[in-house]
Amino acid sequence: MAKEIQTWEIIDNQLTQIDTTLAENGRKEKDDLEVWLKTKPEIIGNDILIIGEQVYTKSGPLDFLGIDNNGNIVIIELKRDRLSRDVLAQAVDYASDVSNWDVEKLNEICLEYSKKSLEDYLSEKFDDIDTDNLIINQSQRLILVGFAIDESLNRMIEWLSGSFDIAINAVILNYIKTSKGNEVLSRTVIIPEEVTKEKSNKRKFKIEMSDEAGKHDSKKLKSLLKAYFLKDNWSAMRIRTVLFPSLLEKEAITREQFKKEFVKKGKADDEKQAGYFIALISTQLGQAKRDYLRQIISYEYPDNNWTKNNFRIREDYRELVTELLVELDANTTLANGKAKQ
Repeated sequence: MAKEIQTWEIIDNQLTQIDTTLAENGRKEKDDLEVWLKTKPEIIGNDILIIGEQVYTKSGPLDFLGIDNNGNIVIIELKRDRLSRDVLAQAVDYASDVSNWDVEKLNEICLEYSKKSLEDYLSEKFDDIDTDNLIINQSQRLILVGFAIDESLNRMIEWLSGSFDIAINAVILNYIKTSKGNEVLSRTVIIPEEVTKEKSNKRKFKIEMSDEAGKHDSKKLKSLLKAYFLKDNWSAMRIRTVLFPSLLEKEAITREQFKKEFVKKGKADDEKQAGYFIALISTQLGQAKRDYLRQIISYEYPDNNWTKNNFRIREDYRELVTELLVELDANTTLANGKAKQ
């Protein structure tokens, strides 16, 4: 049961205890410890990639947001000193919000942090990962990082992990500076890492995909579409502001034309970023539960590949889409007016 790490240096064949802190040696959490964690996430776990820092949640900013090579999202809370039981409640609060984030939101966070798409970043850092079959954020892991841990928190972590299969762990760091000025950072964990990861993977499931169009009546279809476009979803916003207007103007667009429309409308910095956004939209279109999107938007797979292309609004629904956009714009204008009051 790890609580604190003590270190002794052997000087003249005698054990001399080393008891130093970051602050005593001019090291700071923001300037040093956080940099070490970002550049060497192995300190936290050998399968974790950090994709965001000081990420805003409904309960405030969490220190680091990560992802492991199985798509589990990792909430990392860092304390420069001792981990108390209050840290657990804070991390659980963060996780309750993060668990609802979709891949679009996580990709936005990754882009801001790494300047790369989540897919590219994962592929770059994990050589053997299959991003096509990776299900993102179906489970969450909690990692608390500090330099010591209260006995009560240690006990709670072991109980939650052992009795409820919750993927939670604490990483206890030990910073020392030897008599010769060498600096060393070591670590230990409360729960073996493979146990924590296994608990996350038990709860994973695969999102069902389909190309079959929905068969909803007009009233139900419009209701489903309106609910979708009123959600805080980046791909929904991009379908509404880029894909729909483009298809109403041109009837059909290829994937390459779609990229250019993104840049033209100021919704992407360049065509590379636009291509990434289109990939996210394609995922939304392909989810079985969103058959209402496929009921109004058609696409093809030219050249027998698996990339959606040649997007169209089905002819019977062009008028419905036009009406829907007018109503959505009216709702947005009304909401903005109320916000200013």
